Amino acid sequence: MKKLGIGLAVFGLAVVTSLASVSVARAVTPPPGPASGSVGVEGTIPSPAPTQAATIVQPANGQSFGSGLITVSGSCPNGTIVKVFSNGIFVGSAVCTNGTYILQISLFPGRNDLVARVFDALDQQGPDSNVVTVNFNDAQFAQFGSHVLITSQYARRAAAPSEDLEWPVIISGGIGPYAISIDWGDGTTAELHSEPFAGSFNYKHVYKASGIYKVTFTVVDSNDTSAFLQVIAVATGTINSSTSTSTKNENKTVIVQTKLVWQPMVVLILLSLLTFWLGRRYELTALRRRIEREFE
Repeated sequence: MKKLGIGLAVFGLAVVTSLASVSVARAVTPPPGPASGSVGVEGTIPSPAPTQAATIVQPANGQSFGSGLITVSGSCPNGTIVKVFSNGIFVGSAVCTNGTYILQISLFPGRNDLVARVFDALDQQGPDSNVVTVNFNDAQFAQFGSHVLITSQYARRAAAPSEDLEWPVIISGGIGPYAISIDWGDGTTAELHSEPFAGSFNYKHVYKASGIYKVTFTVVDSNDTSAFLQVIAVATGTINSSTSTSTKNENKTVIVQTKLVWQPMVVLILLSLLTFWLGRRYELTALRRRIEREFE
């Protein structure tokens, strides 16, 4: 009988002790993300090409110039790049800001048919602007028979800061050697280069900070004829991503929290006292019955 009372006490102690310390595992579903072994696909969502055309307000149609460097300006859709062409050849570009653009271009000797075209971030072309015809009365061209020209296949180039941004240009006409000055638009000293002959050339620059910069190329030949090209350089910033370490189980993060629960401790004490009291009472009752049987 005594063993039965002790057994009850031990059983109650074991049950309550198992409730005294509780570890709670809470499964938290993380935000959707790539799982281990998955394949990521990155793309650009197509968008419609610009539908609004730029306009050429300056210069006026039919205007004549004695200098080959003029200013072109007008209206344009916000967020686009405006490329200006003269006689079908690219001669300069600018960013449309607050619905307007402005840039300087070099004219060809004689007649120049100017057209402004807008392009979006995907380089999709919008409608052509009005055509403005101007004339460049070049005395040097009449004297020497050739005027230097500079153009490029690119109106905009991009590279990350601290990396080389390379810009190819084409120099034609005029008589070498050629002196080339490049203002990269970031406040650094203009670069000076010398090329003995006309042709295609690549020039590099490293931007220290992200941003949009106006780049200007100026070329002068040995006869002192000059040409000018304005383009857009974009120093793209890098995205810094922060990472955190967690314990993962498939697609869930398991956070283990250990809590000390005080309520079972009170139950433990009460149950222990009750078990002890019941055990002692049972032993006394059994002992009394044994004594009574012996004296009968």
